[in-house]
Amino acid sequence: DTWARPTLTSTISIPSLKMVRTLLALALMVSSAGAFMSASPRAAPRTVVSMAEKSPAIPFLPAPANCEGYVGNVGFDPLRVSEWGLPVDYLREAELKHGRVCMLAVTGFAATDCGFRIPGEQYQVASIDAHDVAVSSGLMTVGGIAILMIEALSFVAIQEMLAGSGRMAGDFGFDPLKVKADAKKLETMQLKEITHSRLAMLAFSGMVTQAVLTEKGFPYY
Repeated sequence: DTWARPTLTSTISIPSLKMVRTLLALALMVSSAGAFMSASPRAAPRTVVSMAEKSPAIPFLPAPANCEGYVGNVGFDPLRVSEWGLPVDYLREAELKHGRVCMLAVTGFAATDCGFRIPGEQYQVASIDAHDVAVSSGLMTVGGIAILMIEALSFVAIQEMLAGSGRMAGDFGFDPLKVKADAKKLETMQLKEITHSRLAMLAFSGMVTQAVLTEKGFPYY
């Protein structure tokens, strides 16, 4: 194996560090369990679903009624999360947010391990070491503050949506290509986005797990 992961000087023992990484990888796998939650920006008014109607994705379970009329609905809700009392639009907001983050994360994680890095000694590390380096250098604090500010702004938008403003889940007005002008094209792009979001959540969990377990560079085997 010609790929060598840069070492990180730390007071943490190697066995403890490996244990932390393994636990982190397992946590990421668990967090992706909701990747196929079918709440989505509405494409059409929701309809009443008969209790006898079965889920297309899981034929031996009834179709989740609360997910009807949402883009990307494939009837996959084995834990019946859509029936827990949470607004379905809120669930879709969360799915889109995590999906978008993971699409960026997959790209950045792989690109870093392929050698694409910004100048600076603190950035010349493998992706799985990035967290420890960010903490020790103080960059994690800066990133945390930035995330907090973004979350504060998005919270206002979500509250307005739940209050009946008419805002679609995940819509922050970013539409440089003017997709909203064509309703059919908008629905197609929404379907593409949620499909890639779900794939990215699973992919990122798998990439991190593989990278931690093998301690090898891209493609992590």
